[in-house]
Amino acid sequence: MIRLATYNLNGIRSAINKGFTEWLINTAPDIICLQEIKAEKGQIDETAFREAGYEMYWFSAQKKGYSGTAILSRLKPKHVEYGCGMPDYDYEGRVIRADYEHFSVISAYFPSGTTGDVRQSVKMNFLEDFMRYAIELRKTIPNLFILGDVNICHKPIDIHDPVSNKKSSGFLPEEREWVDRFLESGFVDSFREFNQEPHQYTWWSMRAASRERNKGWRIDYAFATESLRSKLRNCVILPEAKHSDHCPVLLEVEL
Repeated sequence: MIRLATYNLNGIRSAINKGFTEWLINTAPDIICLQEIKAEKGQIDETAFREAGYEMYWFSAQKKGYSGTAILSRLKPKHVEYGCGMPDYDYEGRVIRADYEHFSVISAYFPSGTTGDVRQSVKMNFLEDFMRYAIELRKTIPNLFILGDVNICHKPIDIHDPVSNKKSSGFLPEEREWVDRFLESGFVDSFREFNQEPHQYTWWSMRAASRERNKGWRIDYAFATESLRSKLRNCVILPEAKHSDHCPVLLEVEL
């Protein structure tokens, strides 16, 4: 059994100060994909991670204190690919991939469109570019996991108030339709393979005690290629982990 996790830390240094390292050691996923690390290699002490058996692969944004992805792995990858070959997204450190013997894992941080029309346009372009990238990659890597912050709630069940948020970035019809097309192209939303219950969220606004009231959004996903569907064993959200405004998603796979 291999355990994969994804966690948008909203700043790795802040998360470490809130106990992320201890949580990671206790939870002990084999591979964890991180987003919004907001730091560069050398800005944190990796000793505790190494002592716990993890090697850390960073892909920081060029802009300091912004965006960035990373993969911490107890399994040694054959290869690590920094970026997706598209300069605009690689400049922001949005995609990193680790290749193993029988599968590959991507940590992805999709743009948010919440700051206005320009970033929403960037987000929509990213969605189409990323889908083409993932489909092309699957031709040579059929067993592919894509974990990360997608910044989209797929269905009304994935958001606490679908009616008032119907015009909000992250729940726009065209964004949700993209998730439909992405899944139809041959990917699986692992969490919904095991859990069809409402009120399952991975991000909460820091306003109005949203987390305490569980007024959240499910925007963090563990996607797997269709070829891996029969290997999936469980996928859970871990809302008790409170090192960020997001929480982790943990996927168990029999490989």
